[in-house]
Amino acid sequence: MKWITIIILIGIIAYTVGFVISLWREKQKLGALGVLVLVIAIIVLPFFSVL
Repeated sequence: MKWITIIILIGIIAYTVGFVISLWREKQKLGALGVLVLVIAIIVLPFFSVL
């Protein structure tokens, strides 16, 4: 079950980083930074929920 969760998180992260790149190229830098903060939260929060 842990591996399924990790694979799903990696998929979400990859999709969201692609969205950040497309926003950055469209000169929407504030939106890209906001989405990047959300990606970082997606990466970090699972580690806190395990504790």
